[in-house]
Amino acid sequence: MALEVNGKLIMLLSPQSGMGKNGAWNKQEFVIETNEQYPKKICISAWGDKGTQVAQIPVGTSVKVSVNIESREFNSKWYTDVRMWAIQVENSGIDPVYPDTQYADSMPMGTPAPAPQAPMPDSAPAIEFADSSDDLPF
Repeated sequence: MALEVNGKLIMLLSPQSGMGKNGAWNKQEFVIETNEQYPKKICISAWGDKGTQVAQIPVGTSVKVSVNIESREFNSKWYTDVRMWAIQVENSGIDPVYPDTQYADSMPMGTPAPAPQAPMPDSAPAIEFADSSDDLPF
């Protein structure tokens, strides 16, 4: 079964490797959080070179992951594997590693980058408007 899952990469788990009857193997598991009204967290495994590809994506990046879902039975118990076969970084327009350089390509050489803005505190006071007949916030 092939599916596509959109979400944000929220965690890279420790890479795993070992020797099997077919030779050496390596696996990188990662967790994405879906973009839904009620977000779900999904642990996905990437085998071989795909694991190296995933490890280079910064945590917090929006991605589209193509996966296969497969279940198998062992000793009367069922195990489900969500295995990635392709991953694509979603184009958000902002470089997730260097968010302050998003406009650097459009500036002339030698122009300093704009200063980063401080984030708003979570406990900012609510703004109340004197005239409530106008529903516009400005």
